[in-house]
Amino acid sequence: MRAVVLGAGSWGTALAHVLALGGEAVSLWGRDAALMEKMAHLGENPRYLPGRVLAPLVRPTADLGMALAGAELIVLAVPCQSLAAFVRQHVALFPQGVVVVCASKGLERGTLRTMGQIVDQEMALCAPTYAVLSGPSFAADVLAGQPTAVALGCADPQVGAQVQARFSGETFRVYVTEDVRGVELGGALKNVIAIAAGVADGLGFGENARAALITRGLAEIARLGEAMGARRQTFMGLSGLGDLVLTCTGDQSRNRRVGIALGQGQPLDAVLAGMGGVAEGVWTTAAVYDLARRLEVPMPITEQIHAVLFQGASPLDAVRALMARPLRTEG
Repeated sequence: MRAVVLGAGSWGTALAHVLALGGEAVSLWGRDAALMEKMAHLGENPRYLPGRVLAPLVRPTADLGMALAGAELIVLAVPCQSLAAFVRQHVALFPQGVVVVCASKGLERGTLRTMGQIVDQEMALCAPTYAVLSGPSFAADVLAGQPTAVALGCADPQVGAQVQARFSGETFRVYVTEDVRGVELGGALKNVIAIAAGVADGLGFGENARAALITRGLAEIARLGEAMGARRQTFMGLSGLGDLVLTCTGDQSRNRRVGIALGQGQPLDAVLAGMGGVAEGVWTTAAVYDLARRLEVPMPITEQIHAVLFQGASPLDAVRALMARPLRTEG
């Protein structure tokens, strides 16, 4: 399957590297022509992953038409909130019947669409086969050749097996499930809980608080997932629990870093301005909050993070509100 990766951020770069390790050239498209030229010359992504050497068969380019020509497998690594506009603008360039693997994580603010719903609606004329890739996977570790395992959601078992084989190698292992919605939601919602875990760290709380947030966060992620037709067991796997643990505890997690800064009293605008990358959890929080209210699914951690991000609540008041909720059974 001739592969192209659209989006030359850290994750898109890492996935292009993984695919190129399979022995076939992989086009990596980015809109910044100067950066693509530097990547081609240096053999690394100096902006997002400096010092991490790319597989020689990665072919950086800023020419979208050339990148997509003859593509059989397209990996979408465009930021979540930009995905719909990007696909809508360039849909005429996408080949018919192509396999689209979404590596973006989040829910679209306003419309509350998942990435799969965006692809289905905005790329309908191309009749793509859709899959989603998610799991505990920091880009720098992938490029360093650290063992990594992720989940691939694809409703077509045959295509899922083909994509699984195309990505898998000595250090990158892919597990397949037909629960596309579960894989999507696990990857999106864990970023909200990671902000909460970061807030707790920023406030100076200990490991007890972090473990409680991870556990109760998983419970509310699974509640919303089931309400949207996903399988509960999917959230116990790599795209749910696995990604949640990594993002809530790892120092490379941008969403956790946002939470730490908020817990330390920094304003959101200043935090985002100094990120140097996209923290999808911020805008996903707004979408998840609206979606949970629409579906009448209780998500207390999400509600309090929404209050901190968008309603002026202090992080300490949010913690107090969580601890003061009426007592109940676990579930």
